[in-house]
Order: sequence, then structure tokens, then C-alpha cells
Amino acid sequence: MFETTDELLRQIRLGEDSALELKSLDYKGPRISGPHRDSMADELAAMANTASGVFVLGVDDKSGSMVGIPEEKLDAVETWIRDVCNDLITPALVCRIRKVPVTTDDSIERIILRVDVPRSLYVHKSPGGYFHRIGSSKREMAPDVLARLFQQRSQTRIIRFDEQAVPIAPQDCLEKRLWERFKTPLSPSDDEEFLLKLRLLIQDEDGKIHPSVSGLLMASEQPDEFITNAFIQAVAYRGTERNAAYQLDAKDIVGPLDVQIAEAYRFVEKNMKVYALKEPARRDLPQYAMQAVFEALVNAVAHRDYSIQSSKVRLHMFSDRLELFSPGTIPNTMTIESLPLRQAARNELLTSLLARCSMPFENFPGNRKCLMDKRGEGVPIILSESEKLSGRLPKYRLIDDSELMLTLFAARPPGAC
Repeated sequence: MFETTDELLRQIRLGEDSALELKSLDYKGPRISGPHRDSMADELAAMANTASGVFVLGVDDKSGSMVGIPEEKLDAVETWIRDVCNDLITPALVCRIRKVPVTTDDSIERIILRVDVPRSLYVHKSPGGYFHRIGSSKREMAPDVLARLFQQRSQTRIIRFDEQAVPIAPQDCLEKRLWERFKTPLSPSDDEEFLLKLRLLIQDEDGKIHPSVSGLLMASEQPDEFITNAFIQAVAYRGTERNAAYQLDAKDIVGPLDVQIAEAYRFVEKNMKVYALKEPARRDLPQYAMQAVFEALVNAVAHRDYSIQSSKVRLHMFSDRLELFSPGTIPNTMTIESLPLRQAARNELLTSLLARCSMPFENFPGNRKCLMDKRGEGVPIILSESEKLSGRLPKYRLIDDSELMLTLFAARPPGAC
């Protein structure tokens, strides 16, 4: 949209519409005094809730004249916009901000600020409520309109979130070496056609092509650059409490999901204790059944709800237990009690891609060749292997109907009561 400055200036001359908002700014000393922060947040959220658009700061919305922004205030204005997007809009809005020099009719160069607002994956709430854009103005959404928008944006899970396009991500952020592993002899030879058929790329309603959520999670080096919650927070503590003073090791594990699974697995291997038994030959007794740990990690990243923007997978190790938190409630009609018995995938595209990734470990227990098991054996393995080693059945718990917590209990040291 408005790919060149000339296109943008031509549209500014025509005035505001559903995809263009013009704003002049007022200043009081070093601060921006107008427009009001809350009003600006409402306008930005309305645009993101409706369609992709552009805000231009430094242009009078009545006359279309280029007022410009003083050069010494540019950084302050940019910070002001970012603070509005991060602090006053829920979930936070990700925009692209650019400083654009323009020459006015009187041959004076002025600087305007261009804010590109993508059609969001989420439904955004601002200080005034939930707004959408009709023509050049914002309107509060009626309950039925809001309900339909939540459905369209997948937050009621009617449309699968993992197949949604991510408008802020460029198409070339998908790495060929990462997506080529999903090719088969029957795959189209044309790269774009293949990626569209596999739904790693999605064509939006405007005909533009963007990476999908699953495409970013499986075929980009840094999915968390565009899906900020797409990583694993791993922490190991010395004792039984969640206390920074007793922290032994910590790591934010990023990258494609198969890399995250492998790195989180190695984090547990590195930080758990391994006891030695002599009966009569030496035998190692690890704190955790690593086959169960692996299945738990795969399930956590494959079945979590990626539409919950502020939450990530959390892996916390203690001296007596391992806790794994996965954002999102249990999908469909499943319950905690039915987890070992039933199978339901929140992210069908994502799970199918993981099922096609080869195992990153050699000599792994069992006969697994791929990361994801599609037969529903993951939870039974977690329960049986952990109980066999520790003598205690792992516990699943749903927290506030928004996060699934799994506790794996550590094996007791030899000789412990």
C-alpha cells in the first residue's frame, strides 16, 4: 500500500479514507500535547481491527497541507507512537514507523512520519473500547460485529490460527533450507506454488501473499521477531522454590519449533542430576525419563494457543520436579481426565509439519523417526515413563482456563526415603 512516496503524496492530496489517516501534532515543550494519547490509540486500534492502512503524522487533516515535524522532535514523536501502541492497546500493536522527507509546493523540505498499520491477527482493545474503521472515521463495534471479528481473527478457534497470514512479515523471511525439507517428489516445482499449497504462505483478501503463522514457526530463523510469544523460557533453580536468588541456569530458546524442542530437551539433560547405582554393575538413574520430557516438549509447542500474544511456553526445573506451562486451554471438548484417551489438535497444520520433521537425536528411546507422533501416544508415554522412573504419576492442571501446566516429578536419589 502506497509503496512509493509519490503514491502516498497523491493519496494525501485526495484526503483521508478507510486506509489513510492524517494527523497534525501539537507540542508543549518536549512533549506531544495533541492529539490525546487515548484518542490516538483508538484510531490506531480501529485501523488494525479493519484492514491495513497508513497514518501520516505531520499533515493537516483538513487542508492536506504538509505541516511537517521539527527534526529535533522526530525521536520524541516516534517514541510517543510506540508507547501508545505498546501501553494503551491490548494486545500491543506492532507497526512500522518511517521518517519520510517531502518537498512542499513552496520548495521547502519537511519531514513527516509514516506509520504502517497492518491488518492484525488479533482483535485490539483501546482506551475507548473496541473500534473499527468505516470510511475515514472510527466507530465503536456493535456486539454482533465484534463477535464476527473475533471469529474471523481465530480467537474463538472457528478458523485455525496457525493458518492465518502474518501481514507484518515479509515473504522472504522464510528460509529455503527450512521449508525444502517438507518437499516430496510430488510437490510442485515452483517454489511459491509449493509454499502456497503447503500453506506456509497465505494469500490475503487483498491478493497479497504473506507467511502464515505455521510458516514462520517452522521455516523462519527468528519466528519470535513477528510472533513475539513464539519461544520457550527455560529456567533451572537450585531448590524447590521459584526464586531468582536460587537460579542455576536460564535461557530463552528461540528459532524454528523443531530447534526449540531439541534445545529445550538439551537444557533438561544439562541441568538434571544423574545418580549412579551399583547393582552389581553400575547403572545411571536420571532424575527424569527423557522420553517423557521429549513428548511433553513436543506437545507444549505443538498444541499451545499462539493467539495468546503475551504468553510463552515456560520450562521450569526444580530439585524435586519439572514444570511445563503451555498457553491456552484444552482444545475442543477434552478434559484433564480424557487427555490420555483422546486426541484433538488445535494447530492441525503445525502438527502435520512437525510430523514430517526427522528426529534431532541419535539413540533416542523407542523407535521414533519423526518429531511428532500422530497416533496420540504422547500423553500415555509421558504418564507411564515418568511414573515408572519416579514412582509418582505426573499431574496436569488447568490454570484460569488459559494455561495447561504439567508437573513431572523427579526420581528420588538412591537411598532416599
